[in-house]
Amino acid sequence: MKRAYKNLSEFIRALDKAGELVRVSREVDAELEITEITDRVSKMPGGGKALFFENVKGSRIPVLINAFGSSKRMALALGMEDLEEAARAIDELLSVQGMPKDWKGKTRLLGQLFDLSKAPPRLVSKGACQEVVLNDHFKLSDFPILKCWPHDGGRFITLPLVITKDPETGRRNVGVYRLHVYDDRTTGMHWQTQKDGAVHSEKVKSRSQRLEVAVVIGADPATVFSGVAPLPYGLDELLFSGFLRRAPVELVRCKTIDLEVPAESEIVLEGFVDPQDLRPEGPFGDHTGVYTPVELFPAFHVRCVTMRKNPVYLTTIVGRPPMEDYYMGKTIERTFLPILKKQLPEIVDMNFPMEGTFNNAVIVSIDKTYPYQARKTAHAVWGLGQLSFTKVVVLVDKSVNVHDLSAVALAVFNNIDPKRDLFFVEGPVDTLNHAAPVRDFGSKLGIDATNKWKEEGYTRVWPEEIEMDDATKRKVDGVWKELGIDKNSR
Repeated sequence: MKRAYKNLSEFIRALDKAGELVRVSREVDAELEITEITDRVSKMPGGGKALFFENVKGSRIPVLINAFGSSKRMALALGMEDLEEAARAIDELLSVQGMPKDWKGKTRLLGQLFDLSKAPPRLVSKGACQEVVLNDHFKLSDFPILKCWPHDGGRFITLPLVITKDPETGRRNVGVYRLHVYDDRTTGMHWQTQKDGAVHSEKVKSRSQRLEVAVVIGADPATVFSGVAPLPYGLDELLFSGFLRRAPVELVRCKTIDLEVPAESEIVLEGFVDPQDLRPEGPFGDHTGVYTPVELFPAFHVRCVTMRKNPVYLTTIVGRPPMEDYYMGKTIERTFLPILKKQLPEIVDMNFPMEGTFNNAVIVSIDKTYPYQARKTAHAVWGLGQLSFTKVVVLVDKSVNVHDLSAVALAVFNNIDPKRDLFFVEGPVDTLNHAAPVRDFGSKLGIDATNKWKEEGYTRVWPEEIEMDDATKRKVDGVWKELGIDKNSR
């Protein structure tokens, strides 16, 4: 793992050097045009390239978009060779148990603990994000904020790092919640019911208080990713960023509120949310491929803007996949799999398929060692953090490659008896689940596509899978090699 980028500008230079960035000098409009261009690029094989729009109509600030829109760029963003590297690092960290007896083991443990000692964020006296401070003379319309889709309710800030603190514990949270721009100093704050920011808001509401909020637009890529990551409540995203970066996130105090923000940020909006001030938010073309309807959310009142002298506006668009958020989601899938395995050791692998848009479906393979273990695993998934919102959980045996949807479909269609192997529960669902009968609550489906045992009520003999013996495979591989055929192409 390489040392992380200090700021967004360093990452832009790395994208440029790697041939992963396209600069667009022609004037484009932030209303619809940037989305149309980016949508086409995102649908290209491998996610296309990152786009840097240098000349946005009505704004002096350039736009960076699709920066995380491929597996290669996500690995580059986190300073890794591939997405499995972060998973290995987290797995090694979680595997530390007790003090090793040998010198080599002690040295390795010391190195891990030293890395952790460098992870906590560090307060500094000044930062580039406060080179320009605007208490009065600012307008949100001066920023190249996108209107993404034709029927959106207006312009939306789509990739903000929203920073709040728990009013009881003082613990910080960094979340990504879209902001519907109402006017030059007010936006909606779309934090969904179960999100940490909404929890903080409810706590101050009970005290008839306002919640101070800082919104960061553009930061180093590890910090942006940490804001998206589904960390447990109370775990500081900036600490996690420091772990990924192998260097602490430097913070500066805000000018008008009692919060700290990354010193190397591009743009910071300081203000407050009044939980009593609810306004219509939306519609918004979302990652589910449909417009989320208009609903009431609290308003965010901007009181101060700080920024670099020459900031970059980092943004994203969501819509029918694949898009940039798909690659962010797959990175979360791979990096958090070791954590999930520690809690549910029977899990071998998992896949959030693109068509499931994260919360709608997950495919899990398990090492089945006792009857009805698939059902136990599904219920455990529904009890874990944001996984609890998953609408459909498909469970297959460890022999099935969860990333091969054809193999998964074969297992599901062949192995299930619908009456026996489909089971339903009810509970919290994602706020964006438009199919639910009411907001935030609905039903969920488990599909047990594992091989069935006699103890599970299957009295017939379960058939063996067709598989060639190893000796024949090796012999045929040799023939294929002589013919110049790649054995992996079959």
